[in-house]
Amino acid sequence: MTIRTAVTEMLDIEHPVLLAPMAGVAGGALAAAVSNAGGFGIIGGGYGERDWLARELAAAGNARVGVGFIGWSLDSQPELLDLALDHAPRALFLSFGSFRQYRSKIDASGATLIVQVQTVAQALEAVADGAEIVVAQGTEAGGHGSQRATLPLVPAVVDAIGGNIPVVAAGGIADGRGLAAALMLGASAVLCGTAFFASREALSHPNAKKAAVAGAGDNTVRSSVFDIARGKDWPAQWNLRTLRNAYSDRWIGDTDTLQQNAAQEEVRYAEAAAEGDTDIAAVIVGEGVDMVRGSESAEKIVNRTVRQAEDLLGGAKAFLKP
Repeated sequence: MTIRTAVTEMLDIEHPVLLAPMAGVAGGALAAAVSNAGGFGIIGGGYGERDWLARELAAAGNARVGVGFIGWSLDSQPELLDLALDHAPRALFLSFGSFRQYRSKIDASGATLIVQVQTVAQALEAVADGAEIVVAQGTEAGGHGSQRATLPLVPAVVDAIGGNIPVVAAGGIADGRGLAAALMLGASAVLCGTAFFASREALSHPNAKKAAVAGAGDNTVRSSVFDIARGKDWPAQWNLRTLRNAYSDRWIGDTDTLQQNAAQEEVRYAEAAAEGDTDIAAVIVGEGVDMVRGSESAEKIVNRTVRQAEDLLGGAKAFLKP
């Protein structure tokens, strides 16, 4: 059996599994590994570190990958879009901000425009502005997100934008059960970040990978603590899901004081992140972290996810009784 959907056809891929463009984690090697396994890898352009992006684009080699950007951050360095497009990515992935100012350049490049949203209203706006694939991201996701849960958001977005624009489900999906469920909700693929966070090819610190493997969805929180600590001026409508640690426990109820001490805390946090001190540095994973129980190759993760979904879909008739 092979799962074929509008997204696999549009991106010319074998499996409906997309790598989330995790900033600082989804580099060229990981993106290439996901694509080479039949999915679609997306390099995380993150906060605009030009040298990092150039290096990771080169690391992807000849693999057919995409590049993702944080919209409000790209606005301050729009030349990074040119750097990405010079490498002829198969798709551009934009989220957390307006993208209409970049649409003509992306269209001219031939790259497929993928836009991530967190509400139905954002989905309708994205389609009106030319998105070719819409990612409906639920609050279960690791990293930044908003209020709505994946299970009701995905079919609501599917119904709102009609059948011409494929929808990708994101948030809390880390194995084949999630892929099968997303397809039943009307999605044409899934976007997975947490599932690949501890993979061998991921750029996560080894200590962060160990923390993810030992982690649980029960122990994740959403807050702005780590954005303040990293000096990232995120708009208030989005906050960050991470594993809880001593640092988040200390500051979640006292972000005003953290903000007042931001300069010294940024230095402290940067040192901790470089050293892999996960009592301070964030482990940015979502509620699906329960399904991450080892550091495996991206190829193994993709293949297991797809095989599990195929088995579930193939056996679905067993639930129907005469």
